[in-house]
Amino acid sequence: MTEKSTFLREEENKVCFVVRRDANRKTIHQAVEETLKVKVKSVNVLNMIGKTKRLNRFTGKRADWKKAIVTLEKGEKIDFFEA
Repeated sequence: MTEKSTFLREEENKVCFVVRRDANRKTIHQAVEETLKVKVKSVNVLNMIGKTKRLNRFTGKRADWKKAIVTLEKGEKIDFFEA
């Protein structure tokens, strides 16, 4: 939970999830509706590139990951975040 994702959830009725790298919009849409029992309006997907990190003279890279921003229909909310 970041400040940006908290703002999106409170102000714009959007929820952020970390999803599998091979997931697409349609599968994310179906999974959220089936598991959380809410109506989904739209899904935006972002591929996040892992940062390069250094420890003294050694360099490494964090893993790449995928983020989904799910917009819920008006009046819908997920109690998971409200409790």
